[in-house]
Amino acid sequence: MTPTVPPESDPSYDIEFFWDPICPFAWITSRWVAKVAAQRDYRVDWRFISLRLINKDKDYATEFPPGYDEGHTAGLRVLRVAAAIRDELGRDALTPFVSTFGHAYWDEQQDSDVRSRLATVDHLEAVLANAGLPTHFAATLDDDSWDTLLDAESELALSRTGRDVGTPIISFQPPDGVSFFGPVISRVPNDTDAVELWDAVTKLAAFPGFAEMKRSLRERPQLNVLGGISDAPVQEDWQGGHRRGHLAGDRP
Repeated sequence: MTPTVPPESDPSYDIEFFWDPICPFAWITSRWVAKVAAQRDYRVDWRFISLRLINKDKDYATEFPPGYDEGHTAGLRVLRVAAAIRDELGRDALTPFVSTFGHAYWDEQQDSDVRSRLATVDHLEAVLANAGLPTHFAATLDDDSWDTLLDAESELALSRTGRDVGTPIISFQPPDGVSFFGPVISRVPNDTDAVELWDAVTKLAAFPGFAEMKRSLRERPQLNVLGGISDAPVQEDWQGGHRRGHLAGDRP
């Protein structure tokens, strides 16, 4: 039977990372956390938050730029596969899946056909094979019986931060440690900067009165599939998780 309730926090993990695979900032931040985990000997529990489900009551036609419904739905489909992997193989099996899926999408060139193949059976079978996981999980893409679990796990993430946030959400020493949205970063830091940034973020987030530090002006995400990496990236104004004046077909 498909589970409908998220698993309890496992105290053997130092970090819970709530991830939507279609969010470019979740991917960049996940690579930062992976660098920190490797240097600090942290264990990361990859958990789920679905942009499609937390926005299920919104009208995509009027509240989002064109293409976001398609993108968020693709993320939900991939999360179904991830949930099935965790249920059958355990939490640690998600580490290679998160990494391999991310590289198979975000590292592709902008003019590749990866967007047309995203969240298809062929695409996920290739990702699973490269991650060393059974390819039969790709059949879970269309199994919406997993959505109750994914919705509940998304709500769990939001219960730790409040609702006016996006992805990713990180909990350190879960479930009662510090939880925060972000940080939203547009490039993956080097190893030294990764640890320094981690220490700064967790120190700030742990202050009892701290609530928010934010600016909407940010770099375009430094990812191949979104146009490549630049030494002088363009600064863009973002609102509600998307660029102002976002063009059709130019979604994350």
